[in-house]
Amino acid sequence: MIRKRLWAAAPLMAVSLCSAQERPNVVLIMVDDMGYSDLGCYGGEIPTPHIDSLAMSGVRFTQFYNTSRSCPTRASLMTGLFQHQAGIGQMSEDPAPDEKSRRSHDWGTEGYRGYLNRRCVTIAEVLRGAGYHTYMAGKWHLGMHGQEKWPLQRGFDRFYGILAGACSYLRPDGGRGLTLDNTRLPAPEAPYYTTDAFTDYAIRFVEEQKDSDPFFLYLAFNAPHWPLQAKEDDIRKFVRMYRDKGWDRIREERLARQKASGLLPEDTRFAEWENRAWDELTDEEKDRSAYRMAVYAAQVHCVDYNVGRLMDHLRKAGKLDNTLVVFLADNGACAEPYAELGGGRQEDINNPALSGAISYGRAWAQTSNTPFRKYKCRSYEGGISTPLIVSWSKRMGDRDGEWCRVPAYLPDIMPTFVEASGAEYPKTYHGNDIHPMAGTSLFPAIEGKVASLHEYMYWEHQNNRAIRRGDWKAVRDETGGPWQLYNIAEDRSERVDMASERPELLAELVAEWERWAKANYVLPKRAPKNKK
Repeated sequence: MIRKRLWAAAPLMAVSLCSAQERPNVVLIMVDDMGYSDLGCYGGEIPTPHIDSLAMSGVRFTQFYNTSRSCPTRASLMTGLFQHQAGIGQMSEDPAPDEKSRRSHDWGTEGYRGYLNRRCVTIAEVLRGAGYHTYMAGKWHLGMHGQEKWPLQRGFDRFYGILAGACSYLRPDGGRGLTLDNTRLPAPEAPYYTTDAFTDYAIRFVEEQKDSDPFFLYLAFNAPHWPLQAKEDDIRKFVRMYRDKGWDRIREERLARQKASGLLPEDTRFAEWENRAWDELTDEEKDRSAYRMAVYAAQVHCVDYNVGRLMDHLRKAGKLDNTLVVFLADNGACAEPYAELGGGRQEDINNPALSGAISYGRAWAQTSNTPFRKYKCRSYEGGISTPLIVSWSKRMGDRDGEWCRVPAYLPDIMPTFVEASGAEYPKTYHGNDIHPMAGTSLFPAIEGKVASLHEYMYWEHQNNRAIRRGDWKAVRDETGGPWQLYNIAEDRSERVDMASERPELLAELVAEWERWAKANYVLPKRAPKNKK
C-alpha cells in the first residue's frame, strides 16, 4: 500500500523538483563482491577515506539490500525490476567455447534467459530519453553473445570495460577481454590495472562532453571480485596487520566500531561462524591467509582512491554540487569456492594470465560481512546486505553521514533516478510493453517522511529464498530445508529461528512469497521438456 501511494505522487514530485532547479548529473558506483563491513564508514579497518568522505556528505543506509549475486543484481539495478522480470534470474551469459555452451544460461522461460530482455528498459535508456548523456565504464555482465545485448544497444552513449563477469585485473584478454563502445580490444600492455583504467575512461567520457547537458555515469568496478590481483605497494600496507591480528580480532574490532558509530545496536552479536579460530591455524597457514586478505584489502583500497579521483575531477569541474552520487556493492562478500582458506594456488596470486577463482576464502568472507550470517549467493543478511551511500549536496545538503534505517532494495534505484531527473518511465519502448517499476523512490526515506517503503520485500537466487515484512524475515536456504523465521530488528545476525513460535506468521509469509514468485517469472525455472 505504501509503495502505491508514494508512486501516485511521484510524477508531481519530479515535475516540481525539475522546475525548481537544474537537473542533476547522476553517478552510480558499484563494487563487486565487497562485504558489508569492509568500508571504513561501515566499520572496516581498510583505509577508504574518499568513500568515507562521500558518506559524510550524504546519507548511509543501514538496511539496503541487493540480490546476493553479481548479474542478477545488475539486472535489477539497471531496470528497476526484479531480476527475473528482466530475464536474469539465474546467471548472465559468459564466454563459452561453442554455441551449446553459450545457450546454457537460457532456460527457455522468461525469467531465465541469461541476458536483459526487451520487456525492460535500462536506467541509461530512460535517462537518455530525458536528454542525458549516458556513459559506462567497468563490468557489464548483462548479456554478451550478440551486440544487441551490449551497453551501447541498451542506452549508453559510450562504454569501456568488460562484457563478462570476471577478468584479469592486469591483462584482460580473450572472451574476458576489453571492449570500447562496440569494438573488442586486444589485451592491454603492462602496466595496466582495471580499477585505474575504468576510472580513467569514466573521467575521459565526462571530460569529452562538449555541452552542459546532464550526464549519467555508471562506474562498475570489477574489484574486489576474484582473482586476487593488486599492486604490490598497496599489498604491503596490509600484510603485517592481518598476520598479527587474524580474523578473530579483526571481526571483534569491526563490530565494536559498527556499534560505536550507531550502525548496529549495542546488543548485536556475531552470526554463526563456520571456520577455525585464527590461533588454530599453523604459522604457514596464517602467513598465506593473511597475504590473501592483504591483496583483497589492497583491491578495496584501490577502489577508494579511484573514487577520490573521480570526485576530485567533478569538484574541480564545478559539477559535484549538483551530482547525485550513489555507491553500493552487488552482493555480500564472496566465499567461493567455499574453502576456509580460499581457492587457487598461492603462486597464482597476481598472475596476469589468470582470471579464475583465486580467492581469500570463507573465513575472510565472513569477516568482511561482519556480523552477519553467510555470504554471496545466500539470502541471509551476509549475502544480500550492502552499504549504500547517497549524496547530492544541491538537494540533500550536508547530511553528515547520518543513518537512514528504512529498509530498501535494488528496484528502488531506478525510481529514485527518475524522480531526480524528471525523466519519464515508459509504458512501451521500441514497440515492446515494459513492466512497471517494482520499487519506489528513496527520497521519502532519505528525507525522513516515511518509516517504510515496502509492505513486502522479496528475494530468490539459485533456490535461496527470502521475504521480509516489517521486522520479520523468512528464509529458505538453497539446500531445500524448512523455511526459517527471524526478527531482524532484534536479531539481524539471524541466530534465533522463530519458526516454531510463530507458525501462522511464517505460513503467511511463505504464501506471499509463492504468490510473488509465480507472478514475477521466478517460477517455473525451466521450460517443459517438450518445449525445449
